[in-house]
Amino acid sequence: MAITLHWFLPTNGDSRTDLSLGNAVGAEGSRVDAFGTDRAPDLDYMALVASAAEQLGFTGALTPTSSWCEDAWVLTAALTQRTRRFKYLVAFRPGLQAPTLVAQAAATYQRISGNRLLLNVVTGGDDAEQRRFGDDLGKTERYERAAEFLTIFRRLWSGQRVTYSGKHLFVEDATIVPAATWPDIYLGGSSSAALDVAAEHADVYLTWGEPPAQVAEKLDAARKRVKDLGAQRAASGELRFGIRLHVISRPTAAEAWAQADRLLAGLDPDQIRRAQEVQRSSQSEGQRRMTELHGGRIDSLEVSPNLWAGVGLVRGGAGTALVGSHEEVADRIAEYHELGLDEFILSGYPHLEEAYAFGEGVVPILAERGLLTATSEV
Repeated sequence: MAITLHWFLPTNGDSRTDLSLGNAVGAEGSRVDAFGTDRAPDLDYMALVASAAEQLGFTGALTPTSSWCEDAWVLTAALTQRTRRFKYLVAFRPGLQAPTLVAQAAATYQRISGNRLLLNVVTGGDDAEQRRFGDDLGKTERYERAAEFLTIFRRLWSGQRVTYSGKHLFVEDATIVPAATWPDIYLGGSSSAALDVAAEHADVYLTWGEPPAQVAEKLDAARKRVKDLGAQRAASGELRFGIRLHVISRPTAAEAWAQADRLLAGLDPDQIRRAQEVQRSSQSEGQRRMTELHGGRIDSLEVSPNLWAGVGLVRGGAGTALVGSHEEVADRIAEYHELGLDEFILSGYPHLEEAYAFGEGVVPILAERGLLTATSEV
């Protein structure tokens, strides 16, 4: 299977110099100063990023969920009217809205956008962030609820009238008017519970950018769970795999590493210490693994060839970047692809300029090697 490329929409704001966008809580970042950034996440700037990514050959973009981000559903629905074929991977938290309402919204979204919705299920790795949304369930219960939610969601999409009574969710005689195209379900996580839910219910299992050997272990664990499920997995089809990474790609390696150094140059030890305290308080197994890669130290941040953990010093969630020449970054993507990863969700600071750096530098190399899906070629 060829590679599908996705970009990222910084709906908590964007900056050329501020790597700490997202140092407060939660996966995919957050801010405590309400868009106090160089570039606020208004519709016009988000449309610039989305349109550039579409032009450069990306299939779609992940749009995060956080109490510090703009709402992903509302913003991306507007962006479908500013792009032509670009898809939106909308992150949402199952259980904060009833499954029937989400299924109804997803079906409407598909009809009005021309089938450009993808869904990223975020169970939540931080209890404090969940309580901001009025959710007091613990991590284990959140995964239980996610499994119930996805069971109901998929049944509704099949056109059934659904009555379901679970430990966390209930519907009676529920029905929607499903759209013709299913919005693929993406689900990430490093815990055993995350792997269990992904193996049974997801279309794409996502991992953050760990060194290849560690990623391979996760994929093998997911494959084993799928095999153990047997016919129980049949309704969800084949499980695909994706990875979430930042990128700093330049014509030469020296230029790329110089840019990585510039991103860290403005950070002071107290800023790193505060961010690390927040990260260590997270209940997310994936966050723990990200933090272990650098241990809070600013030296020895290249944790695998061209894999730099500097982003994770101050940013929660995905904390590693591929750094190097365009050829080196393409090599590393090909290496991950050989492990079985087909979908790459990428980002960079700032997101508009880095989309061009990657799209003009790395995408042609991947295309020449025959690694891209048709929609990813420019």
